[in-house]
Amino acid sequence: MIQKLIREITKKDAPVVVGLDPNLSFIPGKLLEEAKSAGEGEIPAYCEKENLIAAEAVWQFNKAIVDAVYELVPAVKPQVAMYEQFGIPGMIAYKKTVAYCRSKGLIVIGDVKRGDIGSTSEAYARGHLAGTAFDVDFATVNPYLGSDGVKPFIDVCKEHDKGIFVLVKTSNPSSGEFQDVLTGDGRAIYELVGQKVSEWGSDCMEGVYSNVGAVVGATYPEQAAILRRLMPHTFILAPGYGAQGASANDLSGFFDPDGLGAIVNSSRGIIAAYKKDKYREFGEEGFADAARAAAADMIEDLRGAIHGHRTVWNSMR
Repeated sequence: MIQKLIREITKKDAPVVVGLDPNLSFIPGKLLEEAKSAGEGEIPAYCEKENLIAAEAVWQFNKAIVDAVYELVPAVKPQVAMYEQFGIPGMIAYKKTVAYCRSKGLIVIGDVKRGDIGSTSEAYARGHLAGTAFDVDFATVNPYLGSDGVKPFIDVCKEHDKGIFVLVKTSNPSSGEFQDVLTGDGRAIYELVGQKVSEWGSDCMEGVYSNVGAVVGATYPEQAAILRRLMPHTFILAPGYGAQGASANDLSGFFDPDGLGAIVNSSRGIIAAYKKDKYREFGEEGFADAARAAAADMIEDLRGAIHGHRTVWNSMR
């Protein structure tokens, strides 16, 4: 699976993943009005009318965004919480979104951040990776229950040729409350997690990289440089570009000398681009075109940073 992701990144020359995190405030009023037809007639007993309408709006919004960007980017990352909040209709919208993205040839990273132990962890892994429920290509995994919580995911990945991205150093401001705490030997906890990710991944190698990847926030370039050295064969999923404050220059060290090794996420910076001054000319009705323009700008921005990284690396040889 990691080789498939690399092929798609290389083919499109775009180490970019679009986060499909459709907050209702991002969805144009016209789509919300059109979605009200979903609440007409008899409402199933398992849901409320408001959830049906919201889920339909989310689905239509996602479909338009995907239609606009699938030729440019290799992957999408739907955040499951944005769908779970609308109950069963929301999870139906999530499943439809995953299937639609796959039909467009996109790699789907299910941002589910699951983490438990034993049979529970295995059930999470099978539900999201084994094709029995949602069938994403990669899932994000919380490692803070230790190997017991991660190895069931790895077993399912081996069985179904899927992958995971393990949370190592996350992009949120308070991540350091736990992740940066120093252990007795002077290493930060995130470094220990990175070392474990490298160990877990050594049994899942596909060429240079492993099917066990890591989530490393783009907002922490210094820590990322440490982790890049600790995890030379680990592909990095980097959230935090744009709306969270990270720039393309912050991300240059995430990549290997070959220009691979990482894929960068942007969620609201792309799917809600029409609300930004730079893309306001597209208006609400052109929200999908604005998303395409924002994705194209991000790709060019990252290409420049990666080229600069290669130049610096070659000059040091």
